[in-house]
Amino acid sequence: MARLLVQLGCLIALLSISGCAYLPGDGPSHRAIGADAAEALVSETRGPSQDYVLIDVTSDIVSMIPEIGPGSFFWSFGSLKSSASDYAVGAGDRLQVTIFEATSGGLFSAKEASQRPGNFVSLPVQTVSQRGTISVPFAGDVRVAGRTAQEAASLIETKLSQRAIEPQVIISFADQVASSVTVIGETSSKVPLAGNERVLDVIARTGGAKSPGFDLFVTLVRNKRSATVYFPALVRNTSENILVAPGDILYVFRQSQMFSAFGAIGSITQTQGLTGLFKFSDERISLSQAIAQAGGLLTDRSNTQVFVYRYEARDVLEQMGLKIGPAFEGKKIIPTVYRLNFRDSAVFFLAQRFPMRHKDSIYVANADSVEVEKFLRHLSIVTSTASGVTGDIVSTRDNIRALGQ
Repeated sequence: MARLLVQLGCLIALLSISGCAYLPGDGPSHRAIGADAAEALVSETRGPSQDYVLIDVTSDIVSMIPEIGPGSFFWSFGSLKSSASDYAVGAGDRLQVTIFEATSGGLFSAKEASQRPGNFVSLPVQTVSQRGTISVPFAGDVRVAGRTAQEAASLIETKLSQRAIEPQVIISFADQVASSVTVIGETSSKVPLAGNERVLDVIARTGGAKSPGFDLFVTLVRNKRSATVYFPALVRNTSENILVAPGDILYVFRQSQMFSAFGAIGSITQTQGLTGLFKFSDERISLSQAIAQAGGLLTDRSNTQVFVYRYEARDVLEQMGLKIGPAFEGKKIIPTVYRLNFRDSAVFFLAQRFPMRHKDSIYVANADSVEVEKFLRHLSIVTSTASGVTGDIVSTRDNIRALGQ
């Protein structure tokens, strides 16, 4: 160990003697970027810029990790209960109003029953005005906007009760404009709601998406809130196929599922500056498949610890037994890092069960000796003219590798 320290000291001294010596890089250092800025908004603390939780993956933990992430319709909007009779009338809706009376000879019925079958009259279809009203004979302008069809009918009955014979009113939608869902993207239409339609029902009524399902996502926007779900997950999981509501916007768009890989991971990512962005090879892939797709772990560089970065739902973490502190008070979605140590052979089975999600990031940390080896490799270039230095570098590198093992 003493000999190793002496060798390192000598090499550092050689570097300091060389006036043109430097560690090569692809651009300016982080210090130079900071020093050259005309103005800067920087953090005074040196702690993490983002709070997160760390989870060591075990057999119990991996069984609790849902395939569907926080971008869930069910988790975001809950289970909506709806029917056609619940939809409120709105401006632009076209209404059919039918008025019945108890006997003939009334305000809206013929004097003789033989003149017309039934004691009722159907008024011409009317469009609800921008003021939210329709016109009913002998009742005047009736404000129906914001009321259900049944509530509007009861209001008209009250207004006619002093003139018609026990009037009863039925209102039906000839055309719904206010109670509709807008679909845009891969398929586009404005779909009036008949009652109890779900997300897939509405998409089907537009003619369906044109692209393959495995490349599609669906975003639901409701009351300034939104959530995005992978289309096959929407088909497979009935809980995600929730009821739509008037005013909803569905955006159906094409996008491949992706994950990123960083650090000491295979030759594919090496050629991309130790960074890779990969498409899912199938609708659903595991962590082991993702690592293999990225080229596998670098046995001479990685420390066998693999980290998966993602956002996880708070209730999932609580189910795992994590005590969530005040740093995440009021937050339903929490930045989470899952850790697996591939030095344990059993972890390979866990990695096969670990479900990857769209936009997950995999990071494989370097072994402790790698950074020193980088320094020595650059140092050998600077001091290559010095007699015998190269041999010392090789010897020192081998010693450091031995220490790392």
